[in-house]
Amino acid sequence: MLGYALFATRWLQAPLYFGLVIVQGVYVYKFFNELWTLILRCMSGRATETYVMLSVLKLVDVVMIANLLIMVIVGGYETFVSRIDLTGHRDQPEWFSHVNPNVLKVKLATAIVGISSVHLLQMFVDVQHTAQHSLLWGTTIHMAFILSAAILAYMSGPMLARTEPAHAHRESDVTAAEPPTATVPHSVRTPAPIPAQATPREADAGAEERIRAAGFPARKLLETYDEEHPRAFDRETVARLGKLDFVAARRNVVFVGPPGTGKTHLAIGLGVRACQAGHQVLFATAAEWAARLAGARAEGRLAEELAALDAYPVLVVDEVGYTPFDAETSALFFQLVAHRYERASLIVTGDRPLGRWDEVFGGPSAPAMVDRLAHHAETVRIDGDSYRMRRATSAWAE
Repeated sequence: MLGYALFATRWLQAPLYFGLVIVQGVYVYKFFNELWTLILRCMSGRATETYVMLSVLKLVDVVMIANLLIMVIVGGYETFVSRIDLTGHRDQPEWFSHVNPNVLKVKLATAIVGISSVHLLQMFVDVQHTAQHSLLWGTTIHMAFILSAAILAYMSGPMLARTEPAHAHRESDVTAAEPPTATVPHSVRTPAPIPAQATPREADAGAEERIRAAGFPARKLLETYDEEHPRAFDRETVARLGKLDFVAARRNVVFVGPPGTGKTHLAIGLGVRACQAGHQVLFATAAEWAARLAGARAEGRLAEELAALDAYPVLVVDEVGYTPFDAETSALFFQLVAHRYERASLIVTGDRPLGRWDEVFGGPSAPAMVDRLAHHAETVRIDGDSYRMRRATSAWAE
C-alpha cells in the first residue's frame, strides 16, 4: 500500500505542467506583441535593418522557447505523471511515439543550445551597443551549453550501447506478393551490408525490456541478415525500412517468399529496431493471433482487445499461409487489419502473393482485408532456396 501511495504522489506534478501551459500562453502574447510592434515601425518607416534583424531574432527566440515548453509539458507529463494516448491521432508528433527520459534530455539540451545561439547572434548583430565583457560571457556560456549537450548526448548514446550478438536464421516463411515490387537480382546486388541503427535511442535503458515484452522467438538484427543467400532481394527497400519511417507514417510492411529465405529474420529485425527506437512491438504467428482474437471474441471483449493493441505501434504477424482459416477466423483478421488501418503498422510475413490470400482466409473478407493491408504497404519479395535446407545439405555433404 505504501508503494502505491508513493506512486500516486506523481499527480502532484500535474498542476506544474498545467502552469507551464499558462506560461506558453504568455509567450504567445509576447510573440504577437513583438510582431505588431515590428509591423507598425516598418509601416511608419522607422525600422532600420538592424532593428528588423533583432526583432526577427526575438520572434525566433520566442518560438524556440515555446517549442522547448511543449516538449517539457507533453514529454514530461508522459514520462513522469501519466501516459497520453495519442495512438491513431493524425497530428501525433514524430518524437512523441518514442518519448523517454533519455530522448527528452537530449532534445531539451539541443533546444537550449539553439536558444543560446539566437541570443548570441542578437548580441553580435547589435555589437555596437553590446559591452565587450557581455560578448565574452555570452560566448563562454554558449560554448558551455554546447559542451554539456555533447556530453549528455554521448552519455545517452554510444557509452551505453550494447553490442548485439550475431544470430543465425530461424524462419518459417512465405512467397511472392502483391502489389508486385522490384527485386534486385543476386548478380547485380550491392555488396554493402544493411547499415546498423546508429542513434542514441538504441541505447535507451527500456529497449531491452521492450524487446523481451515483444515476444520475439529469437533475437535477430537486420544487419546480420545473410544477403548473399537469396537469389533476389531488395536490399535498398529493407535499408530504407530500417530507418523506421513507416512506423511514423503508420504504413505496413509485407515480406513474401518461399520458406527459409529469411522473412521472419527481417520482420524480427525491424521489430527489434522499433523497440530500440522506443516503440512497443508485439510478435506472434498468424495462428497465435487467430487464437488470441478468437479467445477475446468468446469472452465478449474483442473490441477492448483491439483497442488495447493500439498501445503497440507495430504488430508482427508471422507465417501467414501455413494454416488455412475458416470464415469466422478470417473475419477476426479483417477486424484486426481494418482497426489498425491508417492508425498503426503491421509487419506481415507470408508464403504467397496477397492476391492468393483467398486460399488462406475463407469467406468474403479476404479481398477487403488485402485492400486495406496493401493500400499503405511496402512489399518486399525474396526469392531463393531454403537457408535451413542449404545448411542441412552442406552438413550432410561434409
